[in-house]
Amino acid sequence: MLPFKVQLKPGSSPYRQIIYAVEKGVVCGQLHPGDSFPSVRALSQALKINPNTAHKAVAELIRRGLLEVRSGVGTMVCAVPRASARQRSALLKDELERLVVEAKRLSLDLDALIDAVKEHWENLSADGENLPEEDVGREEK
Repeated sequence: MLPFKVQLKPGSSPYRQIIYAVEKGVVCGQLHPGDSFPSVRALSQALKINPNTAHKAVAELIRRGLLEVRSGVGTMVCAVPRASARQRSALLKDELERLVVEAKRLSLDLDALIDAVKEHWENLSADGENLPEEDVGREEK
């Protein structure tokens, strides 16, 4: 059994789906710093994917700083360093643009989009531990 939720869906790369699921697991509190992470072999068997795909996903999660390999211990979840406001803005720019374009394509008004974002925020917070209050609306200088 995996320590995070993932249901691979056809039409999207398993590699990207795994990375997203682990990121979501960290954000929602399903995965905590120091938690053991499954081996490439266990991951590939649990998800019924090619071991090379599992290896590629784990390598990317290590590169992103979400996982680390400890000698004699295995792969562990890392404490994610806090990003600056500039880093957060740069990371979200493309995703936000896609969200706004899709919302406009569906003729959603801004209030409906904000309500949908709030609902998803609350659902993610309810999936695991609540997200830190100090992060809500906070801008770093």
